[in-house]
Amino acid sequence: MTTIDPPGGHGRPAVPSAATRALERCVSVEPAKFAAAHWGRAPLLSRAAELPNPDGFTDLLSPADADELLSRRGLRTPFLRVARDGQLVPAARFTGGGGAGAEIGDQVLDERILELYAGGATLVLQGLHRLWPALIDFARDLGTALSQPLQVNAYLTPPGNQGFATHYDTHDVFVLQVDGRKHWRIHPPVLIDPLEKQPWGGRADEVSATADGPAALDVVLEPGDALYLPRGWLHSAQAQETSSLHLTVGIRALTRYALVEELLALAAEDPRLRAGLPFGTDVADPDAIEPELTETVEALRDWLLRADPAAVAARLRSRAWPAARPAPIRPLAQAAALTALTADSRIAPRPGLRWQLSPAADGRVALRLVDRTVTLPDQCAPALHALLGSTGLRVDDLPGLDDDADRLVLARRLLREAVAVPA
Repeated sequence: MTTIDPPGGHGRPAVPSAATRALERCVSVEPAKFAAAHWGRAPLLSRAAELPNPDGFTDLLSPADADELLSRRGLRTPFLRVARDGQLVPAARFTGGGGAGAEIGDQVLDERILELYAGGATLVLQGLHRLWPALIDFARDLGTALSQPLQVNAYLTPPGNQGFATHYDTHDVFVLQVDGRKHWRIHPPVLIDPLEKQPWGGRADEVSATADGPAALDVVLEPGDALYLPRGWLHSAQAQETSSLHLTVGIRALTRYALVEELLALAAEDPRLRAGLPFGTDVADPDAIEPELTETVEALRDWLLRADPAAVAARLRSRAWPAARPAPIRPLAQAAALTALTADSRIAPRPGLRWQLSPAADGRVALRLVDRTVTLPDQCAPALHALLGSTGLRVDDLPGLDDDADRLVLARRLLREAVAVPA
């Protein structure tokens, strides 16, 4: 397959080969064709035989792994939902305290989960991109390839059962069939590209009517198959003769409406748009509102023509960056690496790190991260650029600094700030 060009800095992590491989696991076409013909446009069914991993997706989460999470990991809500007959089961029916020293009352109780699952309920393990090591890494790599934040849930459905009625999601999804077989029926959208504030429940009658018509795709997913669905496409799924386990990767893409939201937030800077309506205006009277609406539209148009792209980008950054965490670090090992660091040690940028480097006041350079800004002497800029654009460097090879002592000071600071990790 074609390699995706790495975008590099400006807050976007480079796209390593691992990220390309993560996308290749989900689609049976070239990335460029997927982007042009399917991304946000049309479903794509990829059979296991067309995908590169002959073992399917059990390395990401197997049925035994799901049992481990449900029984031995102290799982708490909301990391588990239970659905039956299209409705969510109240969490109080399957949670409770964990015994001495673990009395918190929202922990999943395995015996109650057994009762519900054996009775036909679907189990939804949520937020697995924060819980399960293989999915933490996979989600980071796939999110890097797509340049979008994403989430991973797992659906465990008993034989012959269906967790949810026909519905649509307000985010794109990859469905990765891990175990068992599941029958999917896909119908065209009743609303193109729905926003998060436009869930399917508000159009339940349209959804139901469309679901009664011919399906755009009627298919049984086998282990190792993958299905891509753009947001808005209607779908329902039913397990077949055995239990089913599939992963759903939800991609939380930013939209042009997000630009509108940030532009309107910035429009509060315009005094014409902050002005009150005339005294005594009857806001329920269209004739009274019409001249005010005309003047407001003109003021808004004037302001939009002067909108600063840098200000909009800053607001979008504060929205997008926190939605995707970089790779986990091991605090104890990282602290030990700080004390053992030498000029021959190798360090690397933390995978998936979002960053921006820009000049700061008083001859310093600002390294902007998700939750803070680190300021350093200006002479550190060449070393920062070299490290953050690399896959790893010896401390002694950091450019722009006069001696080993300065390089060690910078390297220790970057390790302590979790910007870098031992390579």
